[in-house]
Amino acid sequence: MKQKIVLATGNQGKVKEMADVLADFGFEVIAQTDLNIESPEETGLTFVENALLKARHASRIAGLPAIADDSGLVVKALAGAPGLYSARYAGVDDDTADAQNRAKLLSELTNVTQTERQAKFVSCIVMLQHEADPSPIIAEGECIGEIALAEKGNNGFGYDSVFFSPEVNCTFAELETEQKKKISHRAKALSVLKNKLTIIGG
Repeated sequence: MKQKIVLATGNQGKVKEMADVLADFGFEVIAQTDLNIESPEETGLTFVENALLKARHASRIAGLPAIADDSGLVVKALAGAPGLYSARYAGVDDDTADAQNRAKLLSELTNVTQTERQAKFVSCIVMLQHEADPSPIIAEGECIGEIALAEKGNNGFGYDSVFFSPEVNCTFAELETEQKKKISHRAKALSVLKNKLTIIGG
């Protein structure tokens, strides 16, 4: 019988991603929304802190092991912004948020040259055996790139159309979904998580 683990999100795409990785290690992933658990306020100052906060909250209410992730875009010329506030950078929280976030980002970088537009996507995944787990598994992944001068590509979401990756010589929004999944920051973090679970499992 598989061990249930609660995922601190209601995003079904993330549930599937996590389920694909954790199934091999005997876990059955359940979204916190299926247990009527609401997300806590994200008061951490780092991606790791916010991921831990979300995982501990879900674990405490569900009484189960928990897993959570926190991710965002970090732009060097903006002192790390939008960072922890990537999803609500423009101050909106509706269907127009992505477009407004990108517009604000490009506006903030109007006078910044191409060589100074370094950026990275960051993903941090944490896994707890219980709420008070003193030794959580922490897995991080990064994609290094730069912010394009203008949007390009129609695939993806969030900042994909302005994030240019030298690795593939295009923006993330110009990639096919399956190709992006192989090189994304979350894919890299999931790979680290899988390796750590393999080592623990012996």
